[in-house]
Amino acid sequence: MDIVLKIIIILACVAVFMFACKSVFPDVKTARNVDIKKYMGTWHEIARFDTSFQKGKYNSQAFYKLNPDGTVSITNSATDQNGRKVSASARGYAPDPKDFSKLRISFFRPFYANYFILELDEDYQWALVGGNGKKYLWILSRTPQMDGETLNKIIELAKTRGYDTSKLLFNKDSTPK
Repeated sequence: MDIVLKIIIILACVAVFMFACKSVFPDVKTARNVDIKKYMGTWHEIARFDTSFQKGKYNSQAFYKLNPDGTVSITNSATDQNGRKVSASARGYAPDPKDFSKLRISFFRPFYANYFILELDEDYQWALVGGNGKKYLWILSRTPQMDGETLNKIIELAKTRGYDTSKLLFNKDSTPK
């Protein structure tokens, strides 16, 4: 069999597997009654677990826009180690249109990752976001800085969910008091 044909078959199998698994979520308790329209807009990263895709980046922001078809366009931007602005675009969707606390996000289709809105301020001023397991965690805010009392409250919420909050990397203006 030709090597190209083998590669195509392998990629097709991976795509079918990913499609079959795309709506399967682990049993994760997430925020209730998320109004996706209120969640849209700009969010500033206050703290995060270090990730390979964000290594060496700071002043991260995410802009979420609801598309007419119900999907979400995401533009993440940050400053790299050389002081340059960098950005990446993604697309997301909610497999269950009644539960926007669990999204599937893709920066590289057809590969999707889980995006869980774990905790959310009732006024949509801050959010605690995670992924599968305890590998990913972000504290987001509508403003670039967050008061220490609120930040400490969110850190405690993350701890009660089993996250090792000692691994959080804080923006320089956002360290807890």
